[in-house]
Amino acid sequence: MRFYKLSRKIRTWLISISIVILSVTFYGFYDNDFEIAKNLDIFYTLFREVNLYYVDEQAPGDLIKNGIDGMLKSLDPYTNFIPESKLEDYRFLTTGQYGGIGAMMKMKDNKALITEPYENSPSSKSGLKAGDMIIKVDNYGLKGKTIEDLGEILKGQANTQVKLLIERPGTEGSFEKTLTREKIDIKVVPHFQMLDDKVGYIKFTTFTQTAFKEVKDALVDLKENKQMEALVFDLRGNPGGLLIEAVKIMNLFVNRGQEIVSTKGKIKSRDHVYKTQNQAYDTLMPIVVLVNSRSASASEIVSGSMQDLDRAVIVGTRTFGKGLVQTTRDLSYNTKLKVTTAKYYIPSGRCIQALDYTHRNADGSVGHIPDSLITEFKTKAGRTVYDGGGILPDVVIHNEKLCVIASELLTKDIIFNYVTQYCLKHDSVPPADNFVFTENDYNDFKNYVTTNGFTYETLSEEFLDELKKIAKEEKYLSKSEKEFAALEEKLHHNVNNDLDSFEDEIKALISEEILKRYYYKSGEISYKLKNDIVVKKALEIIKDKKHYTEILQAKAN
Repeated sequence: MRFYKLSRKIRTWLISISIVILSVTFYGFYDNDFEIAKNLDIFYTLFREVNLYYVDEQAPGDLIKNGIDGMLKSLDPYTNFIPESKLEDYRFLTTGQYGGIGAMMKMKDNKALITEPYENSPSSKSGLKAGDMIIKVDNYGLKGKTIEDLGEILKGQANTQVKLLIERPGTEGSFEKTLTREKIDIKVVPHFQMLDDKVGYIKFTTFTQTAFKEVKDALVDLKENKQMEALVFDLRGNPGGLLIEAVKIMNLFVNRGQEIVSTKGKIKSRDHVYKTQNQAYDTLMPIVVLVNSRSASASEIVSGSMQDLDRAVIVGTRTFGKGLVQTTRDLSYNTKLKVTTAKYYIPSGRCIQALDYTHRNADGSVGHIPDSLITEFKTKAGRTVYDGGGILPDVVIHNEKLCVIASELLTKDIIFNYVTQYCLKHDSVPPADNFVFTENDYNDFKNYVTTNGFTYETLSEEFLDELKKIAKEEKYLSKSEKEFAALEEKLHHNVNNDLDSFEDEIKALISEEILKRYYYKSGEISYKLKNDIVVKKALEIIKDKKHYTEILQAKAN
């Protein structure tokens, strides 16, 4: 019988279900226990029948995995089953460490394109460059491989070797390199610097186990070695991570005994209040925290607590709105469950969760917390803040969107490929403070764009094409040909004109990519700061002491 051909893991799993059912039957059960036992029995018998009688052979493990994923998908995006094969990826998210060669890549034409070797990694130390193409790994080709497959192949224990076959622009043929894997530590503070003689800047990307140490090290360096008197703390794009690291980082700026966040869930005995444990590093220094729609979770604990305690001015756009806490539970066979166990509440008492996964719409979609349920709270100084939708900054300012041609030049790798050619001609470039992409350089870039046949279509042109199709179907096109022709002429873009019109924006993007090649992530960030309107606004606020203080005070009724 095919049932006995099931893998040992699956048979053990099914036997475990049976034991649960029998245990509940023999020892008595409550209503909820009966529902669990009944539905486990239904699932077991359904699985058995599908496995026995379905027309095509199915892998039992895949059926179970799909069932698990479907069940968890009905809850929220953060409750996930972690199979043994994905444990290394999970550890990387919490520790920022993994065994590998240290490079960002993407798949292109059945090859792996290196887009960014990490500083001091095996990739950079062995001389690999952005633009290199990996065509084989340990003599195995990459045809049909996904970027996830590539990660599995390249990651491994530190001190093990991997052989790569490389193609490099400007170099004939291919060549081999053998790299020794190392423990790769991704810096969560990739860059910090002084913005002027008094104001420092720290870019902070994620809350791993090293977050507090890296932030503190940067803070101490800026204050004690560079005489920093005020700080711009950049949490834009930071997706969060470990809650305890958020509490420890807040403790740098607020004293011992201050409640930062509390968690409340189904199991009341596991509710917890997190308070600062140590003496603060600096409780008086003016701080501006930068956030955007991709600042989430632990980033919102820090920015929200800063706001609730009136410790910093928050600048940018509304944050993501993730007020849910996940706990990792060990399962059998070295697998894990990451499950949402609580909601978190920042010092004012508000929860900033934006989406309501409990009360889904009729079609299964998830809606925002309705306005009728939004509640007003007060900061320590009596300022009004609200729950139910992320952290609304004290000063809202949006980064300017890229123009269409700049976005297309990035998306189609035109800038990336041009910079690869540029680097072949330049052994070195000055650091960000002194680097200039000249007019002659830009003319060279425009010639590169033209000779590579770059084209693109604007959204306006796409909509016009769609409108013409609809007009033709409805037999209005023949009556409106002149009007369509006139509109088409007005909306039609010209690549050369656009390259001239948006020169400054495009030159900035090229410069950022160049500096990343020579000075890694730090060089890219340093150059970006020159044109960052949100950082400029933060500087304006933090240098105007009166305005800064007024923002943090409650308005008189």
